[in-house]
Amino acid sequence: MYPDLAGKVVVITGGSQGIGGAIVRRLSLENMSVVLGFQGDDRQAERTVEALNRSGSRAIAVRADVGTEKGARALLNAAIVEMDGLDVWVNSAGIEKRSPTHKLTLEDWNRVMNINLTGTFLGTRTAIKYFLHQHQKGRVINLTSVFHKHLLSEFAPFAASRGGVGMFSETVALEYAGQGIRVNSIDPGTGLAARPSGLERAAAVAAWLASGESEFVTGANIVIDGGLSGRCSERAAGC
Repeated sequence: MYPDLAGKVVVITGGSQGIGGAIVRRLSLENMSVVLGFQGDDRQAERTVEALNRSGSRAIAVRADVGTEKGARALLNAAIVEMDGLDVWVNSAGIEKRSPTHKLTLEDWNRVMNINLTGTFLGTRTAIKYFLHQHQKGRVINLTSVFHKHLLSEFAPFAASRGGVGMFSETVALEYAGQGIRVNSIDPGTGLAARPSGLERAAAVAAWLASGESEFVTGANIVIDGGLSGRCSERAAGC
């Protein structure tokens, strides 16, 4: 647990399920006020928020298209109006599209890029503008994927978008380090959701990156894959 997180405000995109949902639960346990951004199932987002509020946490759900400036502004406005500010922004929203590249439509390519890469850019830019205006040392945490390093056939747009998020995060971290704004990324491995406590382990890293314990860390990409990267380095095939 990180006492310095208590009472601070976090926006988490893609927060109704998967890794985003695990991060919502963990940061709520840290007594942070949570703005849960979602784009899909209203019921799942509402159930999550209701459960958190019943447990004594402070949380709201906001439907927002992360691939648009309007969506990013809606999340920031909710944080300011409902929670009185912003301290941490987590870009977790992401989608996949499996297809042989020669059959991949431009529409599907653009949809993956819009949510995974453009959404990360818009969320990061929105948070940084706020932090600069407030003269605040805020934090941005982005989600990437091991698939931008260890290839998986027929997932070209997903790999390209997540690889872009990694390079984007490192570049922006360098750009704003002097202002005390930290930007880091988490690189979850395949099958993480199927492993016991896998999602919770990724969420634990997010909590550490949000906290003052990681004050000297920016521009880092933290891999959470149970050693997959090492095994893939040892084997030329079958990874």
